[in-house]
Amino acid sequence: MWLRWFPWKFFIGRLARAHGLLDPVQVLARLESFAQPSEVKEPLELLRAGVVFHARGLLNAATIQHNLDWIWPFWVERQFDPKDEAFIPRAFSITHINLTHRNWTAVGIPDVTELPIVDPRGLVTPFWDSWSLDSWVISEDGRWLVPSRLETVTHYLALEEGEAVVTESTTQGLQLLSRVHVVMEEGIPTCQVHLTARADAKAWLAVSLRPYNPEGVSLVHQIHLSEDAMGWELDHHRRVRFSQPMERTQFSDYRSGDVHTLLPAGADARQVYCNVGMATAAALFSIEPEQSRELFVGVPLAEKVQQGVNSGDSGAALWRHNLQACTKLELPERQFQFLYDAAVRTLILHSPTEVYPGPYTYKRFWFRDAAFILHALLCGGLKDRVERTLDTFPSRQTQGGFFHSQEGEWDSNGEALWIFKRFCQLTGRSPKQAWRRAILHGGRWLVRKRLSEQLEAPHAGLLPAGFSAEHLGPNDYYYWDDFWGVAGLRAAAGLLESYGDEKHAREFRLEADRFMAAIEKSLAAIKPGLGHPGMPASPYRRMDAGAIGSLAVGYPLQLCPATDPPLLATASYLIENCFVGGGFFQDMIHSGINPYLTLHIAQVLLRAGDPRALELMQAVAGLASPTGQWPEAIHPRTGGGCMGDGHHVWAAAEWVLMMRNCFVREEEDRLILASGIPARWLEGGELISYGPAPTPFGDITVSLRPEGENVVVYWQGQWRQEPPRIEVRLPGLAPLHPPEGKDQVTAKGVMPL
Repeated sequence: MWLRWFPWKFFIGRLARAHGLLDPVQVLARLESFAQPSEVKEPLELLRAGVVFHARGLLNAATIQHNLDWIWPFWVERQFDPKDEAFIPRAFSITHINLTHRNWTAVGIPDVTELPIVDPRGLVTPFWDSWSLDSWVISEDGRWLVPSRLETVTHYLALEEGEAVVTESTTQGLQLLSRVHVVMEEGIPTCQVHLTARADAKAWLAVSLRPYNPEGVSLVHQIHLSEDAMGWELDHHRRVRFSQPMERTQFSDYRSGDVHTLLPAGADARQVYCNVGMATAAALFSIEPEQSRELFVGVPLAEKVQQGVNSGDSGAALWRHNLQACTKLELPERQFQFLYDAAVRTLILHSPTEVYPGPYTYKRFWFRDAAFILHALLCGGLKDRVERTLDTFPSRQTQGGFFHSQEGEWDSNGEALWIFKRFCQLTGRSPKQAWRRAILHGGRWLVRKRLSEQLEAPHAGLLPAGFSAEHLGPNDYYYWDDFWGVAGLRAAAGLLESYGDEKHAREFRLEADRFMAAIEKSLAAIKPGLGHPGMPASPYRRMDAGAIGSLAVGYPLQLCPATDPPLLATASYLIENCFVGGGFFQDMIHSGINPYLTLHIAQVLLRAGDPRALELMQAVAGLASPTGQWPEAIHPRTGGGCMGDGHHVWAAAEWVLMMRNCFVREEEDRLILASGIPARWLEGGELISYGPAPTPFGDITVSLRPEGENVVVYWQGQWRQEPPRIEVRLPGLAPLHPPEGKDQVTAKGVMPL
C-alpha cells in the first residue's frame, strides 16, 4: 500500500535525467495520451509475452550478425542477406526478430500437447521454444546440400495416416528427403524424422543439433553422446535417438564456431559444454554413390504415456478415430479440398482440452480466438471436443463474473456466452447445470461493466475503453467489444430461459436491447463528423483499418440484416482502402495481409449475396503455404509470415467456417443452401457435397449434381423437430424455394451446354 504514495515517479525521472537519459515516466505519459483513458493500460499477459519475445530478439542481435558464417534457419538466411527481397537493415533495431518468414507447420497426435514444428526448409523444433534438428548432405568433393540456403525446395503436407511434413531438397547431384510426423513408440509420443539421402559420389548424411528455432536462438549448454553411439542427451533431460549407430560424430562450442565448419571430419570427443549456450553437434552417416541412405531420428516428447492417450494406439489410429466424426467436404477442386482437410486437422491438433491459436508463438488461451476455433470445431462436427473445452470456462471466470484470459479484453464475456449458446443451438443439447452460475455471472458482469447511458459523450452506454483485439489499435471504446456484449447478453438470456430462469432471461434481453440502442445512438452521433456511411472502430476514430472489428455486427453475430447499409459500407471501405494483393492489409500491429480477417469480409459479402465473396475466398486460398497453413499476417513482398504464429489456428477455423457457409448457413428461421458455390466447382460434372453439418434445426448433408445445363441441389436432414424453411441461392440466380416436404430443387440453365 505504501508504494502507492511513495514518490517513485519523481526519483525515477530524476535518476534518468541525471544520466542524460529520457525520463521514462514522461515517455509513458506521452504514450498514454494517444489512447483513451482506461483502467488497463496494456494487458500484463501481452507485456510479459512482449518482453520474452524481445529478449529473444536481443539474443539474436548479440549472436546472429556476428556469426553469419554459421548455418542459420531459413528466415535468417533470407532476412540477413542484403541481396534478398526479405532483407531488413538492422541499424537502430536493438532486437532482431523474424519479420519475413514466420512460417512453420505443426505435427502431432490428437490430444498430445507437445506440438513439434517444421519450418519451410525442414528444420524440426521438437519442443515448444526448443533447439532444433537440421539435416544436410556433404559430398567428399566439397559440395553441400543445405536446405535453408536453397532458393527453392518441394515442401508439402502429406495427409495419409494423419499428417506429415515432407521436404525434398536437391542441388548439384545431391538429394535429401525429410518426412516429419509424430508416432507412438511403446506408448510414448515421439517426433520422428525419416531421412532419405542420395548423392552421385561418396558423401555423408549429416544430422545436426542446432541451438535455435524459427524465432531465433534457443540455448543449448551440454550435449552428451549416448553409450551406444546411437543418440545424444541434451542438458540432462532431452534425448535424440538414431535408428543406426553414428559413423562419425563432431561437437563444437561457441568459441570454436559452428560445427559445420569441422565437417565432414569426425572427432573422438563424446561431449561438449558451452557456457554461452551455443553448443552444436553433428552425426554423420555415409552415403555410397548412386545409393540411397535411410535414417530414422526420434525425439521422445514425453517421459510416460500422456493422460487420455491409450498406450496401445498408434498415431495413425488416433487420427482415424478423431477424423471419423468430422463433417466431410467433397470437392473436385484439389486446392480447396486440401485446405479444408488440413484445416480440420489443425483444429483437432490444437484442442487437446484448451484451444490454442497456434503451436508456438500463440500456444496459450484467449477467449477471442477460442470462440471462433470452437465454432469451427462445432460446425465441423466435433461436438464432444467442444464440450470438454466449454467445461473449463467456469474455472477461468473471476469472482466478479469476468471471463478472464487477459485484462482489458472486454469482448471475452460476450464471446464466452455466445459460444455456450451456439453449442446448445448446433447440438440440440440443453446447457449443463455446471455452466449455469458462470452464465448468470457472466451476463451480470456485462450489465455492470457498461458505462452510464447518461454520459454526455459518444461512448455513453458502451463498454469502457480497453485494449480489446490488439490489431484494432490503442485503448479505445471499441464497437467490436460492444457488439459482442450485446450478443453475449442475448445468448445468456436464451440459455437462462432453458434453465427456466425467466426473470434473469427477461432482464438480460432488456439489457441487450438497451445496449444495442446505445451503440446505435453512438453511431448516429458521430455520423455527421465521420464523412462516411460506414462504422469506424470506435466513436473516436476515423475510418481506418480498425473498422474491420465493427463487421462483427454482421459476421458472425448477425445482429443486423444481411444488407444493412452501414455494414456493407464498412466492408466496401475496407476493400477500397485497405487491400493489398487481394487480401485485407491490417496496417496496425500486424502490418501484413491478414487471411482470417479477409474471410470476415468475405462472410459479410456472402451473406449479402455479393459475388466478391468468392473472389476473396480464392485470394485467401492463394495465400496459403505449401503445407496448407496461414501465418497470422503475411508479408506483401516475401509471401512469408510477418506477425504472430506461423501456423495460425484462427485462420484455419475461418477456412472451415467459410466452406461450411458456402454450402449451408442459417438466416433467422431458415437455412440458405449453396450460396457460395463457384460455378467452376460444377463444370467437371462431378458431384460435390458437404455434411453432415450441424445447424440449429438438426444435421444436414447438402449435395449438388450437374445434369446437362441444370444443377440439382438436394439435401438430407436429420431434423430435431419440423423441417426448417429452405432457400437455395446459387450465386447469380434468384432464390429457389422448394415446396414443403421436398428435399431437392433443380436450378435450370446454370451450366453452359
